[in-house]
Amino acid sequence: MSRYGKRAPMCVGRERPSKLFLAFLRLGLTAFGGPAMVAYIRDLGVKKHKWLSEESFRHGVAVCQSIPGATAMQAAAYVGLRAGGPIGALAAYVAFGLPAFVLMVALTALYGSTHDLEAVVSAFKGLHVIVVALVANAVLKFGRSSIRKWQDVVLGLGAAAFLVKGGSPVIAILSSAGLGLVLFRGMSGNPAAHNEIGSGGTLRELRAPLAMTAAFAAALLVLFLTDRKLFDLSALMLKVDLFAFGGGYASVPLMLREVVDVRQWMDGKTFMDGIALGQVTPGPIVITATFVGYHIAGFPGALAGTVSVFTPSLIILTAVVPYSDRLQRSDLFQRALRGALVSFVGLLLAVAVRFSLEIHWNVFQVAIAAAAFLALLRKVDILWVVLIGAIVSALVL
Repeated sequence: MSRYGKRAPMCVGRERPSKLFLAFLRLGLTAFGGPAMVAYIRDLGVKKHKWLSEESFRHGVAVCQSIPGATAMQAAAYVGLRAGGPIGALAAYVAFGLPAFVLMVALTALYGSTHDLEAVVSAFKGLHVIVVALVANAVLKFGRSSIRKWQDVVLGLGAAAFLVKGGSPVIAILSSAGLGLVLFRGMSGNPAAHNEIGSGGTLRELRAPLAMTAAFAAALLVLFLTDRKLFDLSALMLKVDLFAFGGGYASVPLMLREVVDVRQWMDGKTFMDGIALGQVTPGPIVITATFVGYHIAGFPGALAGTVSVFTPSLIILTAVVPYSDRLQRSDLFQRALRGALVSFVGLLLAVAVRFSLEIHWNVFQVAIAAAAFLALLRKVDILWVVLIGAIVSALVL
């Protein structure tokens, strides 16, 4: 029930997929800033087109923050789901991420032929320290919203220490979720979600996610039989997406360990280059999967990595929304989710330390990192921080 005592409207429409695709394609062209894009998605879906109500959108954002995947991408899919059903969700999701994919492929191809040039090397030396500032800012941002009690501190530092010692981020996340059930006992569910939007799901509403799951599984089977390298890449990105609770930044420690440490597909500095390139494209930081895939297997790798890192969370969204009200009210779910989100603060802290150790620091790099960090604290757009940082670095490093 809503706060006014009435059932909140679900606002499930029958908008044409083509209209949703074009609307979100235009928005995706300027989708810089990651989670900050949620406000623009709200303006598009609630104010401009009135595809759903304000209350429904807020509930949808709460759902998106409770399941794995990049929050802005999930919010776009949620609006598409409300406006045009599962096909609408797919249209909005693909269109919103398509500009980032195309630009990332182009930049990665250019990177392959220019990254040895002196000016480019200098620019990336500066971009490396900006990546450290970006991750450090993410640690501070997540920490402010997640660290509230001593239990949070223990879980966060424990996850950081575990990753520094070579532990798996997946084990850290699952362990933290399990410990959250104990440490956060008595914590209530999300009161803002106590409405009836999306409650009372039926098996009929699971047909779309089950069909997508079958199609994705069939594609993985084809890759397994025809190209084991692409299959391994897809399986890895699937795992990254399934455990990326808390938004796109949550994928960084997972991808870093698997790509750099376990499989050694690239070194840490090259991976940082991928993150830096991702910051000058629209879309979430998880678009780094496109860079990784292209680095491994050209365009087929970029396509396989991108599809695999986005598809699981879309399937989860379409499956969860009909049952989302119950999920949000579940005390057990909220405690486990809090444990998982707190662990990401620690995991990101470990990544910030790891990235900083990859750099041979000098006075100019320290100054660039400090300036970038302060600019991010003042909420300067990430795109400007990266572009200006790259130009300054090319001139002074």
